[in-house]
Amino acid sequence: MTTLDPERQQQAKQYARIGRRLWLVSTALSAVYALAWLFTGWTISLRAWLETISPNPWFLVAGFIAIFGGFYALITFPLEYYSGFVLPHRFDQSNQTLRDWIVDLLKGLAIGLPLGLLLLELLYLALRVTGDLWWLWAAGGMLVFSVLLSNLAPVLIMPLFNKFIPLGDEHAELAERLLKLAEKANTKVRGVFKFDMSRQTKAANAALTGIGNTRRIVLGDTLIDDFTPDEIETVLAHELGHHVHNDLPLLIAFGTVTTTIGLYLASLILSWAIDIFGFTGPADVAALPALMLILGAYGLVTMPLENAISRWRENLADDYALQSTGKTEAFASAFTRLANQNLGEVDPEQWVVFLFYSHPPLGERIEKANSWR
Repeated sequence: MTTLDPERQQQAKQYARIGRRLWLVSTALSAVYALAWLFTGWTISLRAWLETISPNPWFLVAGFIAIFGGFYALITFPLEYYSGFVLPHRFDQSNQTLRDWIVDLLKGLAIGLPLGLLLLELLYLALRVTGDLWWLWAAGGMLVFSVLLSNLAPVLIMPLFNKFIPLGDEHAELAERLLKLAEKANTKVRGVFKFDMSRQTKAANAALTGIGNTRRIVLGDTLIDDFTPDEIETVLAHELGHHVHNDLPLLIAFGTVTTTIGLYLASLILSWAIDIFGFTGPADVAALPALMLILGAYGLVTMPLENAISRWRENLADDYALQSTGKTEAFASAFTRLANQNLGEVDPEQWVVFLFYSHPPLGERIEKANSWR
């Protein structure tokens, strides 16, 4: 039976504390940056300058985002570098060289920038052509995007960062056990795949990715190398529990509702901001920093609720894993090993759980397994 490493728990607490401080600095910096553009008038000046080049609304959105977002990326790069590279190395959680980290960062930008630009262009198209109902059209577009991304990410995006290969003969017995577990959960999968998680991190993980024809079981090589087959089975059973309980469509639906409410409130507050800052209307790209602030504040307010919903579903998935496998000791051992290996804090303060945790604390999950009947 794996036991908690007290020294690793001390490191986990420090790692989590620094992570929360970095999140606070990043959030505050984003707000100050947007407010500075609004109150100095830079946002209107930039739009006016872009109009001298071309009044085309598609160009205005792209040009504004390139300059507004480009300066923000430069300002926040040191924070990104520290949180994404320096800190994980300081706590011995990363295997990446600086070159590999930069390559992954550039890959993320190559994917995220076109997708982000497309979404914002479509948002401003809705603002221009749908009038006061732009928020409803935007929410519908976000729903379609979420479903498409869930379907396409496993086959188009994830392989850009890691190599996914079917489990070979060496792990044939493990693959058979996991496929039987999926069959028991009435979940059709395309197979069991291993990916080179160790290329980036010392942490371990498993997932059930995709929907429909793209659904597959993926295991980090760190999980396969460091965990027993019984432990891996309980971790995967938890992921299957999400499918059994229809958590993906449920969470997409919940996210769509909260997004729709947020966009509706943003439409009301944006009308007030137009009068205050002198924008030409809701479709004025100069109002983008104001829209960012409104939606960012809404996200902060709703974050505890979204996390509470997520923890509820995670608890149910844990229940399914314990009930379907009956391997309570392996479950407790697996999550104890995850706490040690991933530097997971087992007993965070309740206010931290309330604000930041999308999963139940590891200590609660281990205790549930130990007391399961």
